[in-house]
Amino acid sequence: MIPLSSSSPISGAVSSGLSWSKIPRSRDYELKRNGETVGALRRSGWFATGFLAETQEGRWTFRRGGCFSGGAEILDSASQRRIATFKSSWGTGGGTLTFADGQNFQLRVAGWWRPVWSVLAESGETLLRLHARGKTVELPPSTQSPASIPTTRLSLLSMFTFYRVLQAEEDAALAVMVAAS
Repeated sequence: MIPLSSSSPISGAVSSGLSWSKIPRSRDYELKRNGETVGALRRSGWFATGFLAETQEGRWTFRRGGCFSGGAEILDSASQRRIATFKSSWGTGGGTLTFADGQNFQLRVAGWWRPVWSVLAESGETLLRLHARGKTVELPPSTQSPASIPTTRLSLLSMFTFYRVLQAEEDAALAVMVAAS
């Protein structure tokens, strides 16, 4: 278990204060805010494709949803209750994340060489951007206001978006291996 900072949650971060880093000698990642760990993403097992996500706001399990669908689901780690389902948009890497309460978010990917993943609210407002190359998270000023989105959901969206980046990288590597054989 990675010790998480007891300081302000993810939503209190300035636009350039969040970044992902790989934990040395591990397959796990940390989300840091100005050098302090505020979240962690760990594989659920050595050969597992699922991840365990943890922030001050909660603990979740992310796992693929189906054999070749590109979808995924988010479960509450304690109860294993499904919180949200992700349906991939074929060929784009993005898709729709639908929560059990009916709230939807769009994940979009722009760029090939330096891809940027964006999470958009139903209103079209950009809630966060994850720069995949630099592994940095950008929170627009509107996202940092409490009325925009609850802290727990923003933390979950940030963690899930990075999980999707990792899934896309793994899928691309597998495609290269299959093509080479």
